[in-house]
Amino acid sequence: MSPTGLAIIYIIIWWIVFFAILPIDVERNKVIKIEGEDPGSPENPKMLKKFVYCTGITTVLFIIIYLLMKFEYLNLRNIIT
Repeated sequence: MSPTGLAIIYIIIWWIVFFAILPIDVERNKVIKIEGEDPGSPENPKMLKKFVYCTGITTVLFIIIYLLMKFEYLNLRNIIT
């Protein structure tokens, strides 16, 4: 597979994992309420922590998928035909 295809697969997996991790470890109890702000939004969403976890999980999943494709255990061309 080409490097472009691999990059696209990595990015798609990253976004799926990111949206799955996003609601984890969020406390919605606000100490200070601001007028006009959504009351359900977290004070500290811990985005850097989620970004690092997401990148790590995605890298592991991508390596597994890449190895499956390399050794032809996962070959979409054979599945389609």
